Amino acid sequence: MNKENTKLRIYGIRPVLELISSGKEIQKIYIQKNINNEAILDIEQKAKEKKIEIKKVPIYKLNKLTRKNHQGVFAFCSPISFVSFENFLPNIYEKGEVPLFLALDRITDVRNFGSICRSAKVFGVHGIIIPKKKSAEINEISIKTSSGALTKIPICRTENFNKTILFAKNSGLKICSLSEHAEKNIYEVNLKEPILIILGSEKEGISYMVTKNSDELIRIPSKEDLISLNVSVATGIILSEIKRQRN
Repeated sequence: MNKENTKLRIYGIRPVLELISSGKEIQKIYIQKNINNEAILDIEQKAKEKKIEIKKVPIYKLNKLTRKNHQGVFAFCSPISFVSFENFLPNIYEKGEVPLFLALDRITDVRNFGSICRSAKVFGVHGIIIPKKKSAEINEISIKTSSGALTKIPICRTENFNKTILFAKNSGLKICSLSEHAEKNIYEVNLKEPILIILGSEKEGISYMVTKNSDELIRIPSKEDLISLNVSVATGIILSEIKRQRN
């Protein structure tokens, strides 16, 4: 993995201020509790303006993150640049390609996320949609698990997950949510057309509104006495079937 992709941690007042001004994607900023000097307040204000998540934490939390002089502030910077789904999708149509996207609904496990990205790259997925909140962090672990695929496949992060799903639907994509409770299985559904596959977390599944906005609920057939598949394994299976149908 490229060493540049591991440089996710920025600390100190001036470096964090410069990071915010740079326009780079910042995942989160930790600020020491009960510290309210002018520079820290400036960081808070600028971060809020850009809707960057801020967490107030005790000093020992910051000291665990680094032994160097953090000055009460520590930021996690994303190693990738996110893509606007609304701007990216038309390019796929213009190329004459059949869109294939994944949307991850509240999948927070970094290893599952990395494995999904790896399968997505192998099977030619155009991009992956994730919500800004309740989504796995893009960090050293997720990148390593993806074998670097996470830095090579477009990641579309959205403020409003349901709104983006509806945009995809109105743009001609068939919305298919993977659910173990679905009546149809993946071998009974036409997966050749423009499609968005939605995958939910193993704990919470797919949210009600996302399910409601789906065109199809589909499942991977299995014996009833078996536990449900890991979401990253399920991703590989359904992408393999899409490739089979499209070939």
